[in-house]
Amino acid sequence: MAYNFAKRLKTLRGLTPYEYFCQVWTKDPDRFKIDPTQHIVGLNT
Repeated sequence: MAYNFAKRLKTLRGLTPYEYFCQVWTKDPDRFKIDPTQHIVGLNT
């Protein structure tokens, strides 16, 4: 929890991983849409 919400990382330009995720999600929400075909139960083809 401390790593994701408290520790600021240099590679993320001083943001926590959670803050970076929120920033990317607000800029480009289409990138995070879930493909419904990935959730179908069955054999992997």
